[in-house]
Amino acid sequence: MRIGELSKRTGVSPRSLRYYEEQGLLTSSRSDAGQRHYSEAEVERVSLIRQLFDAGMSSRVIATVLPCVETPGDPGVVELAFATMTRERDRIDADIAHLIETRDALDGLIRANSRHRAELSTAPEPAARAS
Repeated sequence: MRIGELSKRTGVSPRSLRYYEEQGLLTSSRSDAGQRHYSEAEVERVSLIRQLFDAGMSSRVIATVLPCVETPGDPGVVELAFATMTRERDRIDADIAHLIETRDALDGLIRANSRHRAELSTAPEPAARAS
């Protein structure tokens, strides 16, 4: 399939697909006219790449993890990918903890603001000034 069809099927822009290819995350063959052609397997691969990017992984980290999918029987690849995935999992856990702390702080501000708004709505109106 050509890049436009892969883009349509995955929801990833052609520009991003070209970037993935530049980073070594995706491969294509070229027609005589120089057009990129992708295999059916690339649809699933692009979905995985997108998911890993969405999790905050860099293209460098993704490039380290993807070989585990391609060559699951290579012990060296498996160990490197495992170490990388574990490190990324720890980073994501730390990000989640930070987001929870931030959400809790924001909840405290919302409660304080709600009390202040309630006080303002029950306060008597100031007397009109004489002109």
